[in-house]
Amino acid sequence: MTSPRPAPELPAPPTATYRLQLRPEFPFAAAEAAVPYLAALGASHLHLSPVLQAVPGSAHGYDVTDHARVRDELGGEAGLRALARTARAAGLGLVVDIVPNHMAADPRHNRALWEVLRDGPASRYARWFDIDWEAGGGKVLLPVLGGRLGAELERLRVDDGVLRYHDLAFPLRADTGKLPLPELLDAQWYRLCWWRLARTELNYRRFFTISDLIAVRVEDPEVFDATHATVLRLLDDGVVDGLRVDHPDGLADPGAYLARLHEATGGRWTVVEKILADGEALPAAWPVAGTTGYDALRHVDGVLTDPAGAADLVSRYRRFASPPADRGGDWAATARRAAYKVVTRELAAEVERLTREAGALCAADPALRDHAPWALRTALRELLVRLEVYRPYARGGADPATVLTAQAAAEAERAFVVPEEAEAVGVVRDLLLGRLGGGARQEGFRARFAQTAAALRAKSMEDTAFYRYVPLLSAAEVGGEPGRPAVDVADFHAYCARVRRDWPDTGTVLTTHDTKRSAEVRAGVSVLTQAPARWEALLAEVTRQTAQAGGAQAPDTQLAWAAWQTAFGFVPAATGGEDGAGGAGDAAAYGPRLQEALLKHVREAGLHTSWTECDEGYERAVRAFLEAGPCGPPLHTVAALAAELAPHVRVNVLGAALLHLTMPGVPDVYQGTERAFHALVDPDNRRPVTFDAGLLEGLDARRGSWGLSDEKLAVTVAALRLRARRPRVFGGAGAYEPLVAAGTGAAHCLAFHRSGDVVVAVTRLSLRLADAGGWRDTELALPPGTWTDLLTPGREFSGGTRVSEVFAPLPVALLERV
Repeated sequence: MTSPRPAPELPAPPTATYRLQLRPEFPFAAAEAAVPYLAALGASHLHLSPVLQAVPGSAHGYDVTDHARVRDELGGEAGLRALARTARAAGLGLVVDIVPNHMAADPRHNRALWEVLRDGPASRYARWFDIDWEAGGGKVLLPVLGGRLGAELERLRVDDGVLRYHDLAFPLRADTGKLPLPELLDAQWYRLCWWRLARTELNYRRFFTISDLIAVRVEDPEVFDATHATVLRLLDDGVVDGLRVDHPDGLADPGAYLARLHEATGGRWTVVEKILADGEALPAAWPVAGTTGYDALRHVDGVLTDPAGAADLVSRYRRFASPPADRGGDWAATARRAAYKVVTRELAAEVERLTREAGALCAADPALRDHAPWALRTALRELLVRLEVYRPYARGGADPATVLTAQAAAEAERAFVVPEEAEAVGVVRDLLLGRLGGGARQEGFRARFAQTAAALRAKSMEDTAFYRYVPLLSAAEVGGEPGRPAVDVADFHAYCARVRRDWPDTGTVLTTHDTKRSAEVRAGVSVLTQAPARWEALLAEVTRQTAQAGGAQAPDTQLAWAAWQTAFGFVPAATGGEDGAGGAGDAAAYGPRLQEALLKHVREAGLHTSWTECDEGYERAVRAFLEAGPCGPPLHTVAALAAELAPHVRVNVLGAALLHLTMPGVPDVYQGTERAFHALVDPDNRRPVTFDAGLLEGLDARRGSWGLSDEKLAVTVAALRLRARRPRVFGGAGAYEPLVAAGTGAAHCLAFHRSGDVVVAVTRLSLRLADAGGWRDTELALPPGTWTDLLTPGREFSGGTRVSEVFAPLPVALLERV
């Protein structure tokens, strides 16, 4: 009898990852050239954006077209394997971003979709895509036309057996190529239509509200196998060591998918892009290392934000901008109104599908019949907008019973005038809680509701409400809680203790390809919570200067507040502040970058203009204001206050960086952010970066003239190399214990030790500290032993130590026990 083969030993989790944004201009070969620098930096793994075949020219790679191929434009599989060999020789592994939820909806490049459009439901690939054939009258709706069909007919033509529209191409159903055009269009398995119909008529599931990305049914084992075969082969061959899973909340059953992935990978290190609401925990049953780290970002930013000053800013914002409560004046009201907007407009097609499915479930049970479609639709909308998490889960995590509460149902019933019609809320809620015997169809309805909830939360919160409620823009970040921007020290320590206990190898981040503002910009903005009166005075002064110069005023006061606050955080990119994305003081590019970000801001907010209902007059007024104000002469006044507060921004930047790199979890360093990195929302934060080995080699020699970029680089290198050298201290077995300072400035020192071998201390709210007279008698009692300063060679401490001495050269300290 043959003994079972022992399971292969899994690679150790990363000690730190370094994220690279691959694109045709930065392929595998360019990443390979950067390996010596990145290895010297101290990361253990390179974290690559998606590597599978994508739409030609894609700058992000999330629009996958072929799961079987590594992207040709990046160098193909040979290029990826060459990168892996070079990385491995330098001691680096690879972590790859995968996209299980969706593919590009362009049939020119998506062969599977091409065959579905050609052959219809009988296609071997029909099971791949979440298409409601019945709702479309047996056709897939393709919202690709620039106008109504009648106005676009002359632009449609058949050429070489393919239907063409401008540069788009579509397959023809067998034996239809010679029909007259109107008949030919009617004979296809798809219906070409005006792009505006996607909002209400679309009959395939998509990524959020992006019709260019069609959802994939990876819950089907055959589809899972086909779409993961190449990635799994790369894992088996040792080319790839770990995975980042994009948007698991879009899947029908995230837990089941992750269990299948865990089994298929043999338990490789995997993190999921799961956005946790305030107080929400990651489902304990998910077999993953943790999240990608937005929950850590929220706690790091929050503990460096002054709660009293944040509340003061809100009051000053309301006086300055006078926004209506539900359009930016109150967070809860703004979030609720944004949810109503998205659920009734952008996601109308998804709600209609839920309404049809709820109606079918009711029709199948005589006890549930006679609920009008409009009543079911209203009940669904009212329950969706009251969810406080991204989605409920039938198994684990945010259980439907805990988030679809009786109170939420009672509030939803108030949308009805007739009490008997309000009973539809109870029926829908019972269906979602699994209380009615609907079998597989009911389970499908529950899953689709959860998928719609996730899309609603992302679009209404991150992409709408975060742009409407703007008193403190640093809190309007992915995973953030704008209504409660500050985190007290005790809550920060409690969060770290939970992570250390439950998810010690989870990811942590500060800046990503999806953050709306880089950590440096947020650090600058959050300092305003310590200087709300100076901020209000600045607004008054720049408004006066703009008017005095005859420049255009902001078309609305909310935009003025947001624009000037953005400019304040971003101004180092124009005034000599060091910027890892574009060199020191990228002044020439500052104006266009700021304008692009703020135009995106007003379109996402959707209060006066939007992507689909553009108000050209309003946007001209926005451009004129930006040119005269934040990009004009008043910028010097903004820069003057930024320079005055720069020492305190420095404290926040370095403190956030060190906390990120030493708190429980695996830090992910976004490209370029080992130095000062001033960037706004994408595409600005995805700009190319350069990797200069000389920056590291000459770091110590430059010590006497370090600026913020060198200081941050020194902190990053010291922390990453320490993690690599002492993985047990920071890994799953490593302890986390708070250290509490004593004395008048104790509240301004945040400190902890890792396993009794490393002490981390950072300064918080330094402007408040300075106003109160500084550290004075404040002391920090170090654990037993002698402690050497890894950031300033030659310094040692022991026992009770004055905090002013610990923070003498830098406002942060990284100490290792000798």
